[in-house]
Amino acid sequence: MKILVADAFPADRLKDLAALGLEVELRADVPAKDLPAAVAGASILVVRSKQVSAEVFERAPGLSLVVRAGAGVNTIDVAAASRRGVYVTNCPGQNSIAVAELAIGLLVALDRRIPDNVAALRAGRWDKKRFSEAEGLFGRTLGIAGVGAIGREVAARARALGMRVVAWSRSLDDARARALGVERAPDLLALARASDALSLHLPLARETRGVISRDVLEALRPGALLVNTARAELVDQDALLELATAGRLRVGADVFAGEPEKGQAEFDSPLAKLPGVYGTHHIGASTAQAQDAIARETVRIVEAFVRSGQVPSCVNVARKTPARARLVVRHVDRVGVIANVMALIREAGINAQEIRNTVFDEAVAASCAIDLDERPPEAVVERIRARVDEILFVGCFDL
Repeated sequence: MKILVADAFPADRLKDLAALGLEVELRADVPAKDLPAAVAGASILVVRSKQVSAEVFERAPGLSLVVRAGAGVNTIDVAAASRRGVYVTNCPGQNSIAVAELAIGLLVALDRRIPDNVAALRAGRWDKKRFSEAEGLFGRTLGIAGVGAIGREVAARARALGMRVVAWSRSLDDARARALGVERAPDLLALARASDALSLHLPLARETRGVISRDVLEALRPGALLVNTARAELVDQDALLELATAGRLRVGADVFAGEPEKGQAEFDSPLAKLPGVYGTHHIGASTAQAQDAIARETVRIVEAFVRSGQVPSCVNVARKTPARARLVVRHVDRVGVIANVMALIREAGINAQEIRNTVFDEAVAASCAIDLDERPPEAVVERIRARVDEILFVGCFDL
């Protein structure tokens, strides 16, 4: 089985992949436009930041698994993968500490104006009076939008700085907020109104694109700090540029609209040029610790797939199939019994969405649950029931 690793990957972890009996091909510099041709013949594809288009799945009929060696799968055409029956997975939580450290670093840098201090010193200027005007973070309120693995790590570090932490996510309830040691805001507007600083840790999805709207940004108090180490697309960029230009907000961003795909490239961002904006180069997950953790998790996922066919953290397996009925067949555990049942279902023109066979102790009997597009006619059920030498029980239930 061949695995194509299409982005940089630690050499030791490449050896781990080879130790699984895989033919490993490393093509870290392959452009995204050439990926469809490069992946031909591979069963597994590993990427970090490279775009995986629908054409990749069209051109690689043998592809079975795509692993994003990072958090999120927004760089992968997941819908196209699903149509071809290709598993898509990622490595959630492995970079959370690294991103949280950068978020807190940007927060402190904004408050103390550390980059401006450095720039003045390098320019030969001493200006203690100007740079002594920081408010300080102790006792101030940090709002956290999104309390996944990264948001939780940021909350822990903010509390260690003596900050009050208020959080919001769609899944956050009062009990979980108490367990995390944070206060719960009912919505994003309320979160913004309560915050001296707002840190974003939401995944990019259809429902979160632009969720940090003009209304949310304007709900922040004048001079508030906005830290975005998640995705630029979460934020209304026109409103952000307008408010940052006016000095209404100060911004720490690791992510920008229109980021270059290459590691080194010209980049002209009006937002990044503003004096009240401190930016980094989408490096949140780029620590040696985080990259090794992600690589180890990638190897674990690939090993699970190779050894058992299981895919940890898979994002595109349906949580609920279109099945409308479940046929339960308790049967003698021997060759051909379920095949005979499936033949009768096929004759009735009914599609099976999911099949689960459970074997009892001693492997004499088993119970098979077959989820079907529609309830089979009673005549079909009776034909199954009639095989008394093989069938112990048949039941049909609506879903």
